[in-house]
Amino acid sequence: MFTGIVEELGTVRAREGGRFRFAARVVTEDTKVGDSIAVNGCCLTVVDVGDDWWEADVVDESLSRTNLSRLGPGDRVNLERPVRLADRLGGHIVQGHVDAVGEVVRPAPELRVRAPADLLRYMVPKGSIAVDGCSLTVVETLDDGFTVAVIPHTAEVTIQGLRRPGDQVNLEVDLLAKYAERLLARED
Repeated sequence: MFTGIVEELGTVRAREGGRFRFAARVVTEDTKVGDSIAVNGCCLTVVDVGDDWWEADVVDESLSRTNLSRLGPGDRVNLERPVRLADRLGGHIVQGHVDAVGEVVRPAPELRVRAPADLLRYMVPKGSIAVDGCSLTVVETLDDGFTVAVIPHTAEVTIQGLRRPGDQVNLEVDLLAKYAERLLARED
């Protein structure tokens, strides 16, 4: 489980098929093989690690459902290690299980994202959404997506500040909204 508070802006160092090598310093500090790290909000398992890099295998299912399939050497990525029980929960509960891919319509600071219609029911003004693993607050819900206000700090330390119209972003809606919907559906 993650918080959506990005720890580090990493770089794809190499990619061979589904094997990715990421350049990073912060997230490798106490990481070992078998640990999880979220890349653009997608939970990946560490299969090898060094002082300033780590590797993960990304299966076809994850490549087909996320923007990771478009990544290549030199691309910047949001990185976050899982939350520890003793940590503050600064963002919101993020599983690292991407629900869908959206498209940037307008870049930060007033980020507008087009989202699949089936996800819109989980979005409310002032609610949480993870965009490329970054916990953000919905400003406005739209017929075809949503807007969020990206503060300068977030734009500087995450890939939100690098996104341009047409870029694909990973979206994970609020887990609690999905559970509430499921529970209410069972009462009918």
